[in-house]
Amino acid sequence: MGITAVVQVAIVWISGSISLLADTVHNLGHLATTIPLIIAFRIGLRAPTRRYPYGFRRAEDLVGLFIGLIIALSAALIIWESVRAIGQPRELTNLGWVAAAALVGAAGNEVVARYRIRVGRRISSAALVAEGQHARTDALTSLAVLLGVGGAMLGYPQVDAVVGLLIAAVILLVLWASMRTTVHRLMDGVEPQVLARLEEVAGSVPGVRTVRRTRARWSGHRMEADLEVDVDPALTVGQADDVAHEVRRALTSTVPNLDGVAVHACAAPDTAV
Repeated sequence: MGITAVVQVAIVWISGSISLLADTVHNLGHLATTIPLIIAFRIGLRAPTRRYPYGFRRAEDLVGLFIGLIIALSAALIIWESVRAIGQPRELTNLGWVAAAALVGAAGNEVVARYRIRVGRRISSAALVAEGQHARTDALTSLAVLLGVGGAMLGYPQVDAVVGLLIAAVILLVLWASMRTTVHRLMDGVEPQVLARLEEVAGSVPGVRTVRRTRARWSGHRMEADLEVDVDPALTVGQADDVAHEVRRALTSTVPNLDGVAVHACAAPDTAV
């Protein structure tokens, strides 16, 4: 991504293309956000402390907010330059190089996007998936630069600036989608299907009558949960604890990305064991 951005900066300098500038700024945004994302993953590997007993994995989600800020700033710069270019059209040169830079940028971004999204989904990292979607947007916007080149070749340099505005609009749409997921996790939100899966697995364990309460939350790309299950009131404390242990084992071996789970066995209907 760094090499692609450097090449595009040079071509923006010699061509004056606003649409290519928009694509380049977005690529530079990737370069600026990759490093803090790596740092966040490193911080998340630290062991829990007395001050942070749940560990440091939330650093990933905080970096997700930082990534959103960088995306928003890049969109603002693109809009500013595009509006200026529409009001004061500028002559574009070296259009062949602009087209070549657009194709190279599209290919490079798509490769990065597929890798990041695949890994992000595999480890359930919202921040990494957001970065992958960010890169995929770049691939599409790189191809949109070709529209600006075509308009300039036909004698309509304003088309290049309009394409820049379209790129900014796409960037803002991706920003909205990715930030919803990040904020959702920072607020301890979890997908309903995750809770349904936890209840399904826990309810299938022999000795569990019903699942009374289920809670879960994401911490970075890992998940923690706690459940209350009803068991036969005739069971001893030790037997109830064995059922709870089996529920924990079933959940951690079945539910992806579940790092830890607390299970409380309660005597049905209300009396605690």
